[in-house]
Amino acid sequence: METAPRQRQAAPGALTAFARFVLCGGGVGFASGFAVVALASWMPWTVANALITTVSTLLATELHARFTFGAGRHASRRQHVQSAGSAALAYAGTCGALGLLHHLVTRPGATLELVVYLCASALAGLARFAVLRLVVFARHHARSEDTARATLSCSPLGRGSASVGTAALCRTA
Repeated sequence: METAPRQRQAAPGALTAFARFVLCGGGVGFASGFAVVALASWMPWTVANALITTVSTLLATELHARFTFGAGRHASRRQHVQSAGSAALAYAGTCGALGLLHHLVTRPGATLELVVYLCASALAGLARFAVLRLVVFARHHARSEDTARATLSCSPLGRGSASVGTAALCRTA
């Protein structure tokens, strides 16, 4: 009896996925808040926020692919790009919130900046959860990628490299 080399994990329910999202994304986001405040003492807020957002998005996307949404594997390039798009919107939101703070308060302290940043990040995080769950890590995208890989492996040019799992798909396709 043949088994597929990698079997996809069952998708977690919305509540489980949200709890994992809060744990992974919230943990990364919380640490990012402190990192942004620390870096902002050496460079402009927008630059510090961009650097930390980039690093934290890469890390969080991997965590979400492997743990939060139950894929159990690395995030694909498409998932990283789509996640980066939602992070860019979150970046704009946090920059807007901090810009508004600096407009309203002449010299806000680091604690107030951190509180505003974390609140803006939390709101952006809720929106990102919806986008990641419904678009980026939706199961229909994963099935489409697997089908595309199997189709390529079943093509005359790709037959020599077909694995046991894709060979079974080739017979049924």
